[in-house]
Amino acid sequence: MKIACLQFAPQVGDVSNNIARAETVLSKADPEDLENLDLLVLPEMAFSGYNFKSVGHISPFLEPTGSGVSSEWPRTAARKYGCTVAVGYPERAEASGAESRYYNALIVVDGDGEELANYRKSFLYYTTKTWALEGQGFYGGKLGSFGQVAMGICMDINPYKFEAPWNAYEFAFHVLQARANLVILSTAWLTNDERTGFLSSPGAPDLGTLTYWVRRLEPLIRTESPEETIVVFANRCGTENEATYAGTSTVLGIKDGEVSLYGLLGRGVEELLVVDTDKPPFAKIIDPAEESVDGEPGAPPAPAENPEDSDNGPRRARASQAHHHYTWTTTSHPPSAIPIFVDVYTPDADADADVYVYDDNGDNDDDYEAAWHDSSSSLSLLPVDWRNMTAAAAAAAAAAAGTTGVCVVAEGGLVWEDTDRG
Repeated sequence: MKIACLQFAPQVGDVSNNIARAETVLSKADPEDLENLDLLVLPEMAFSGYNFKSVGHISPFLEPTGSGVSSEWPRTAARKYGCTVAVGYPERAEASGAESRYYNALIVVDGDGEELANYRKSFLYYTTKTWALEGQGFYGGKLGSFGQVAMGICMDINPYKFEAPWNAYEFAFHVLQARANLVILSTAWLTNDERTGFLSSPGAPDLGTLTYWVRRLEPLIRTESPEETIVVFANRCGTENEATYAGTSTVLGIKDGEVSLYGLLGRGVEELLVVDTDKPPFAKIIDPAEESVDGEPGAPPAPAENPEDSDNGPRRARASQAHHHYTWTTTSHPPSAIPIFVDVYTPDADADADVYVYDDNGDNDDDYEAAWHDSSSSLSLLPVDWRNMTAAAAAAAAAAAGTTGVCVVAEGGLVWEDTDRG
């Protein structure tokens, strides 16, 4: 299956320019990437912008069910690219003899521009609660040629109202109940990081966000199904007033208890992520602490083998990283204080590169901070725990393991950079 996520930075109420921004991203994409697409997914409330404060604020931008600009655009795009297209929009549903009802919705149309689904967000974030009603439950059912599909919008993967138990996993269990082989998630997901530091590395994914998303899919992982479930996160990037969005759009594959990465974008890039799930993934996320569905840690498993070379490689995440492959692990579901381990290798054993390990929380202490240089073909740090290492110890451990590429390990997660880092 060839899947595309259109990540861009819409602004509140600037519909025409938001559409133009999306079109610009598509125009800059490799023409070959746009051939034979099966699915194109845009973010939540893609053309209206997201951060509305009230019904009055959003009222001029509400669109009739399935017939506004956010519904016409995917029909045009679907016919142009011959694929199914999903776009998030603010819906105004007319009711006979009653006031209109407003929803945060996702419209899906097939390659002929015919509507396949109009899903309404079920779990509302604080911002959306100011103007929208809850939908009647997550989407699950047959969708065109994709077979069984589950759909959600952003907050849908969180515990209900942030009040339900973490291990209720409402959306993940819905996916299992629906027997979905494809999960579509259109999001406007915020980062937990401070804006200034976060925006300084637009090409780096927000690994805290990615880790959290994977944690919310825990039941899918623990079933260890031999059938792969593809999960699409189409997020937005940029800022709106005080809101800073996490970007990091990704396509995951969950099979046999493992999570594969088919593609991943940076936190701040406006770009089209295109992957082919019929080709090998470029990385796997491996959890060294076996956890039960309630999140209690268990014993660490053995280190995983290096991921295979793949046409879905990190060039999809960042063009300058085309020769790097990554595997990392996490050991706890909260997005803070996550110990990270990493495998990095390149197919070129003679490649020279600087490697950095440093503290990314801004306090300039000596923990994690190290830099070294060599030309080995692989970095294998499993099962080294960087949390309690001084710079000297970290450098010694990495030198003993053999290193290549650029690796940044921080208290809250892993960020990778390219070899041009100064």
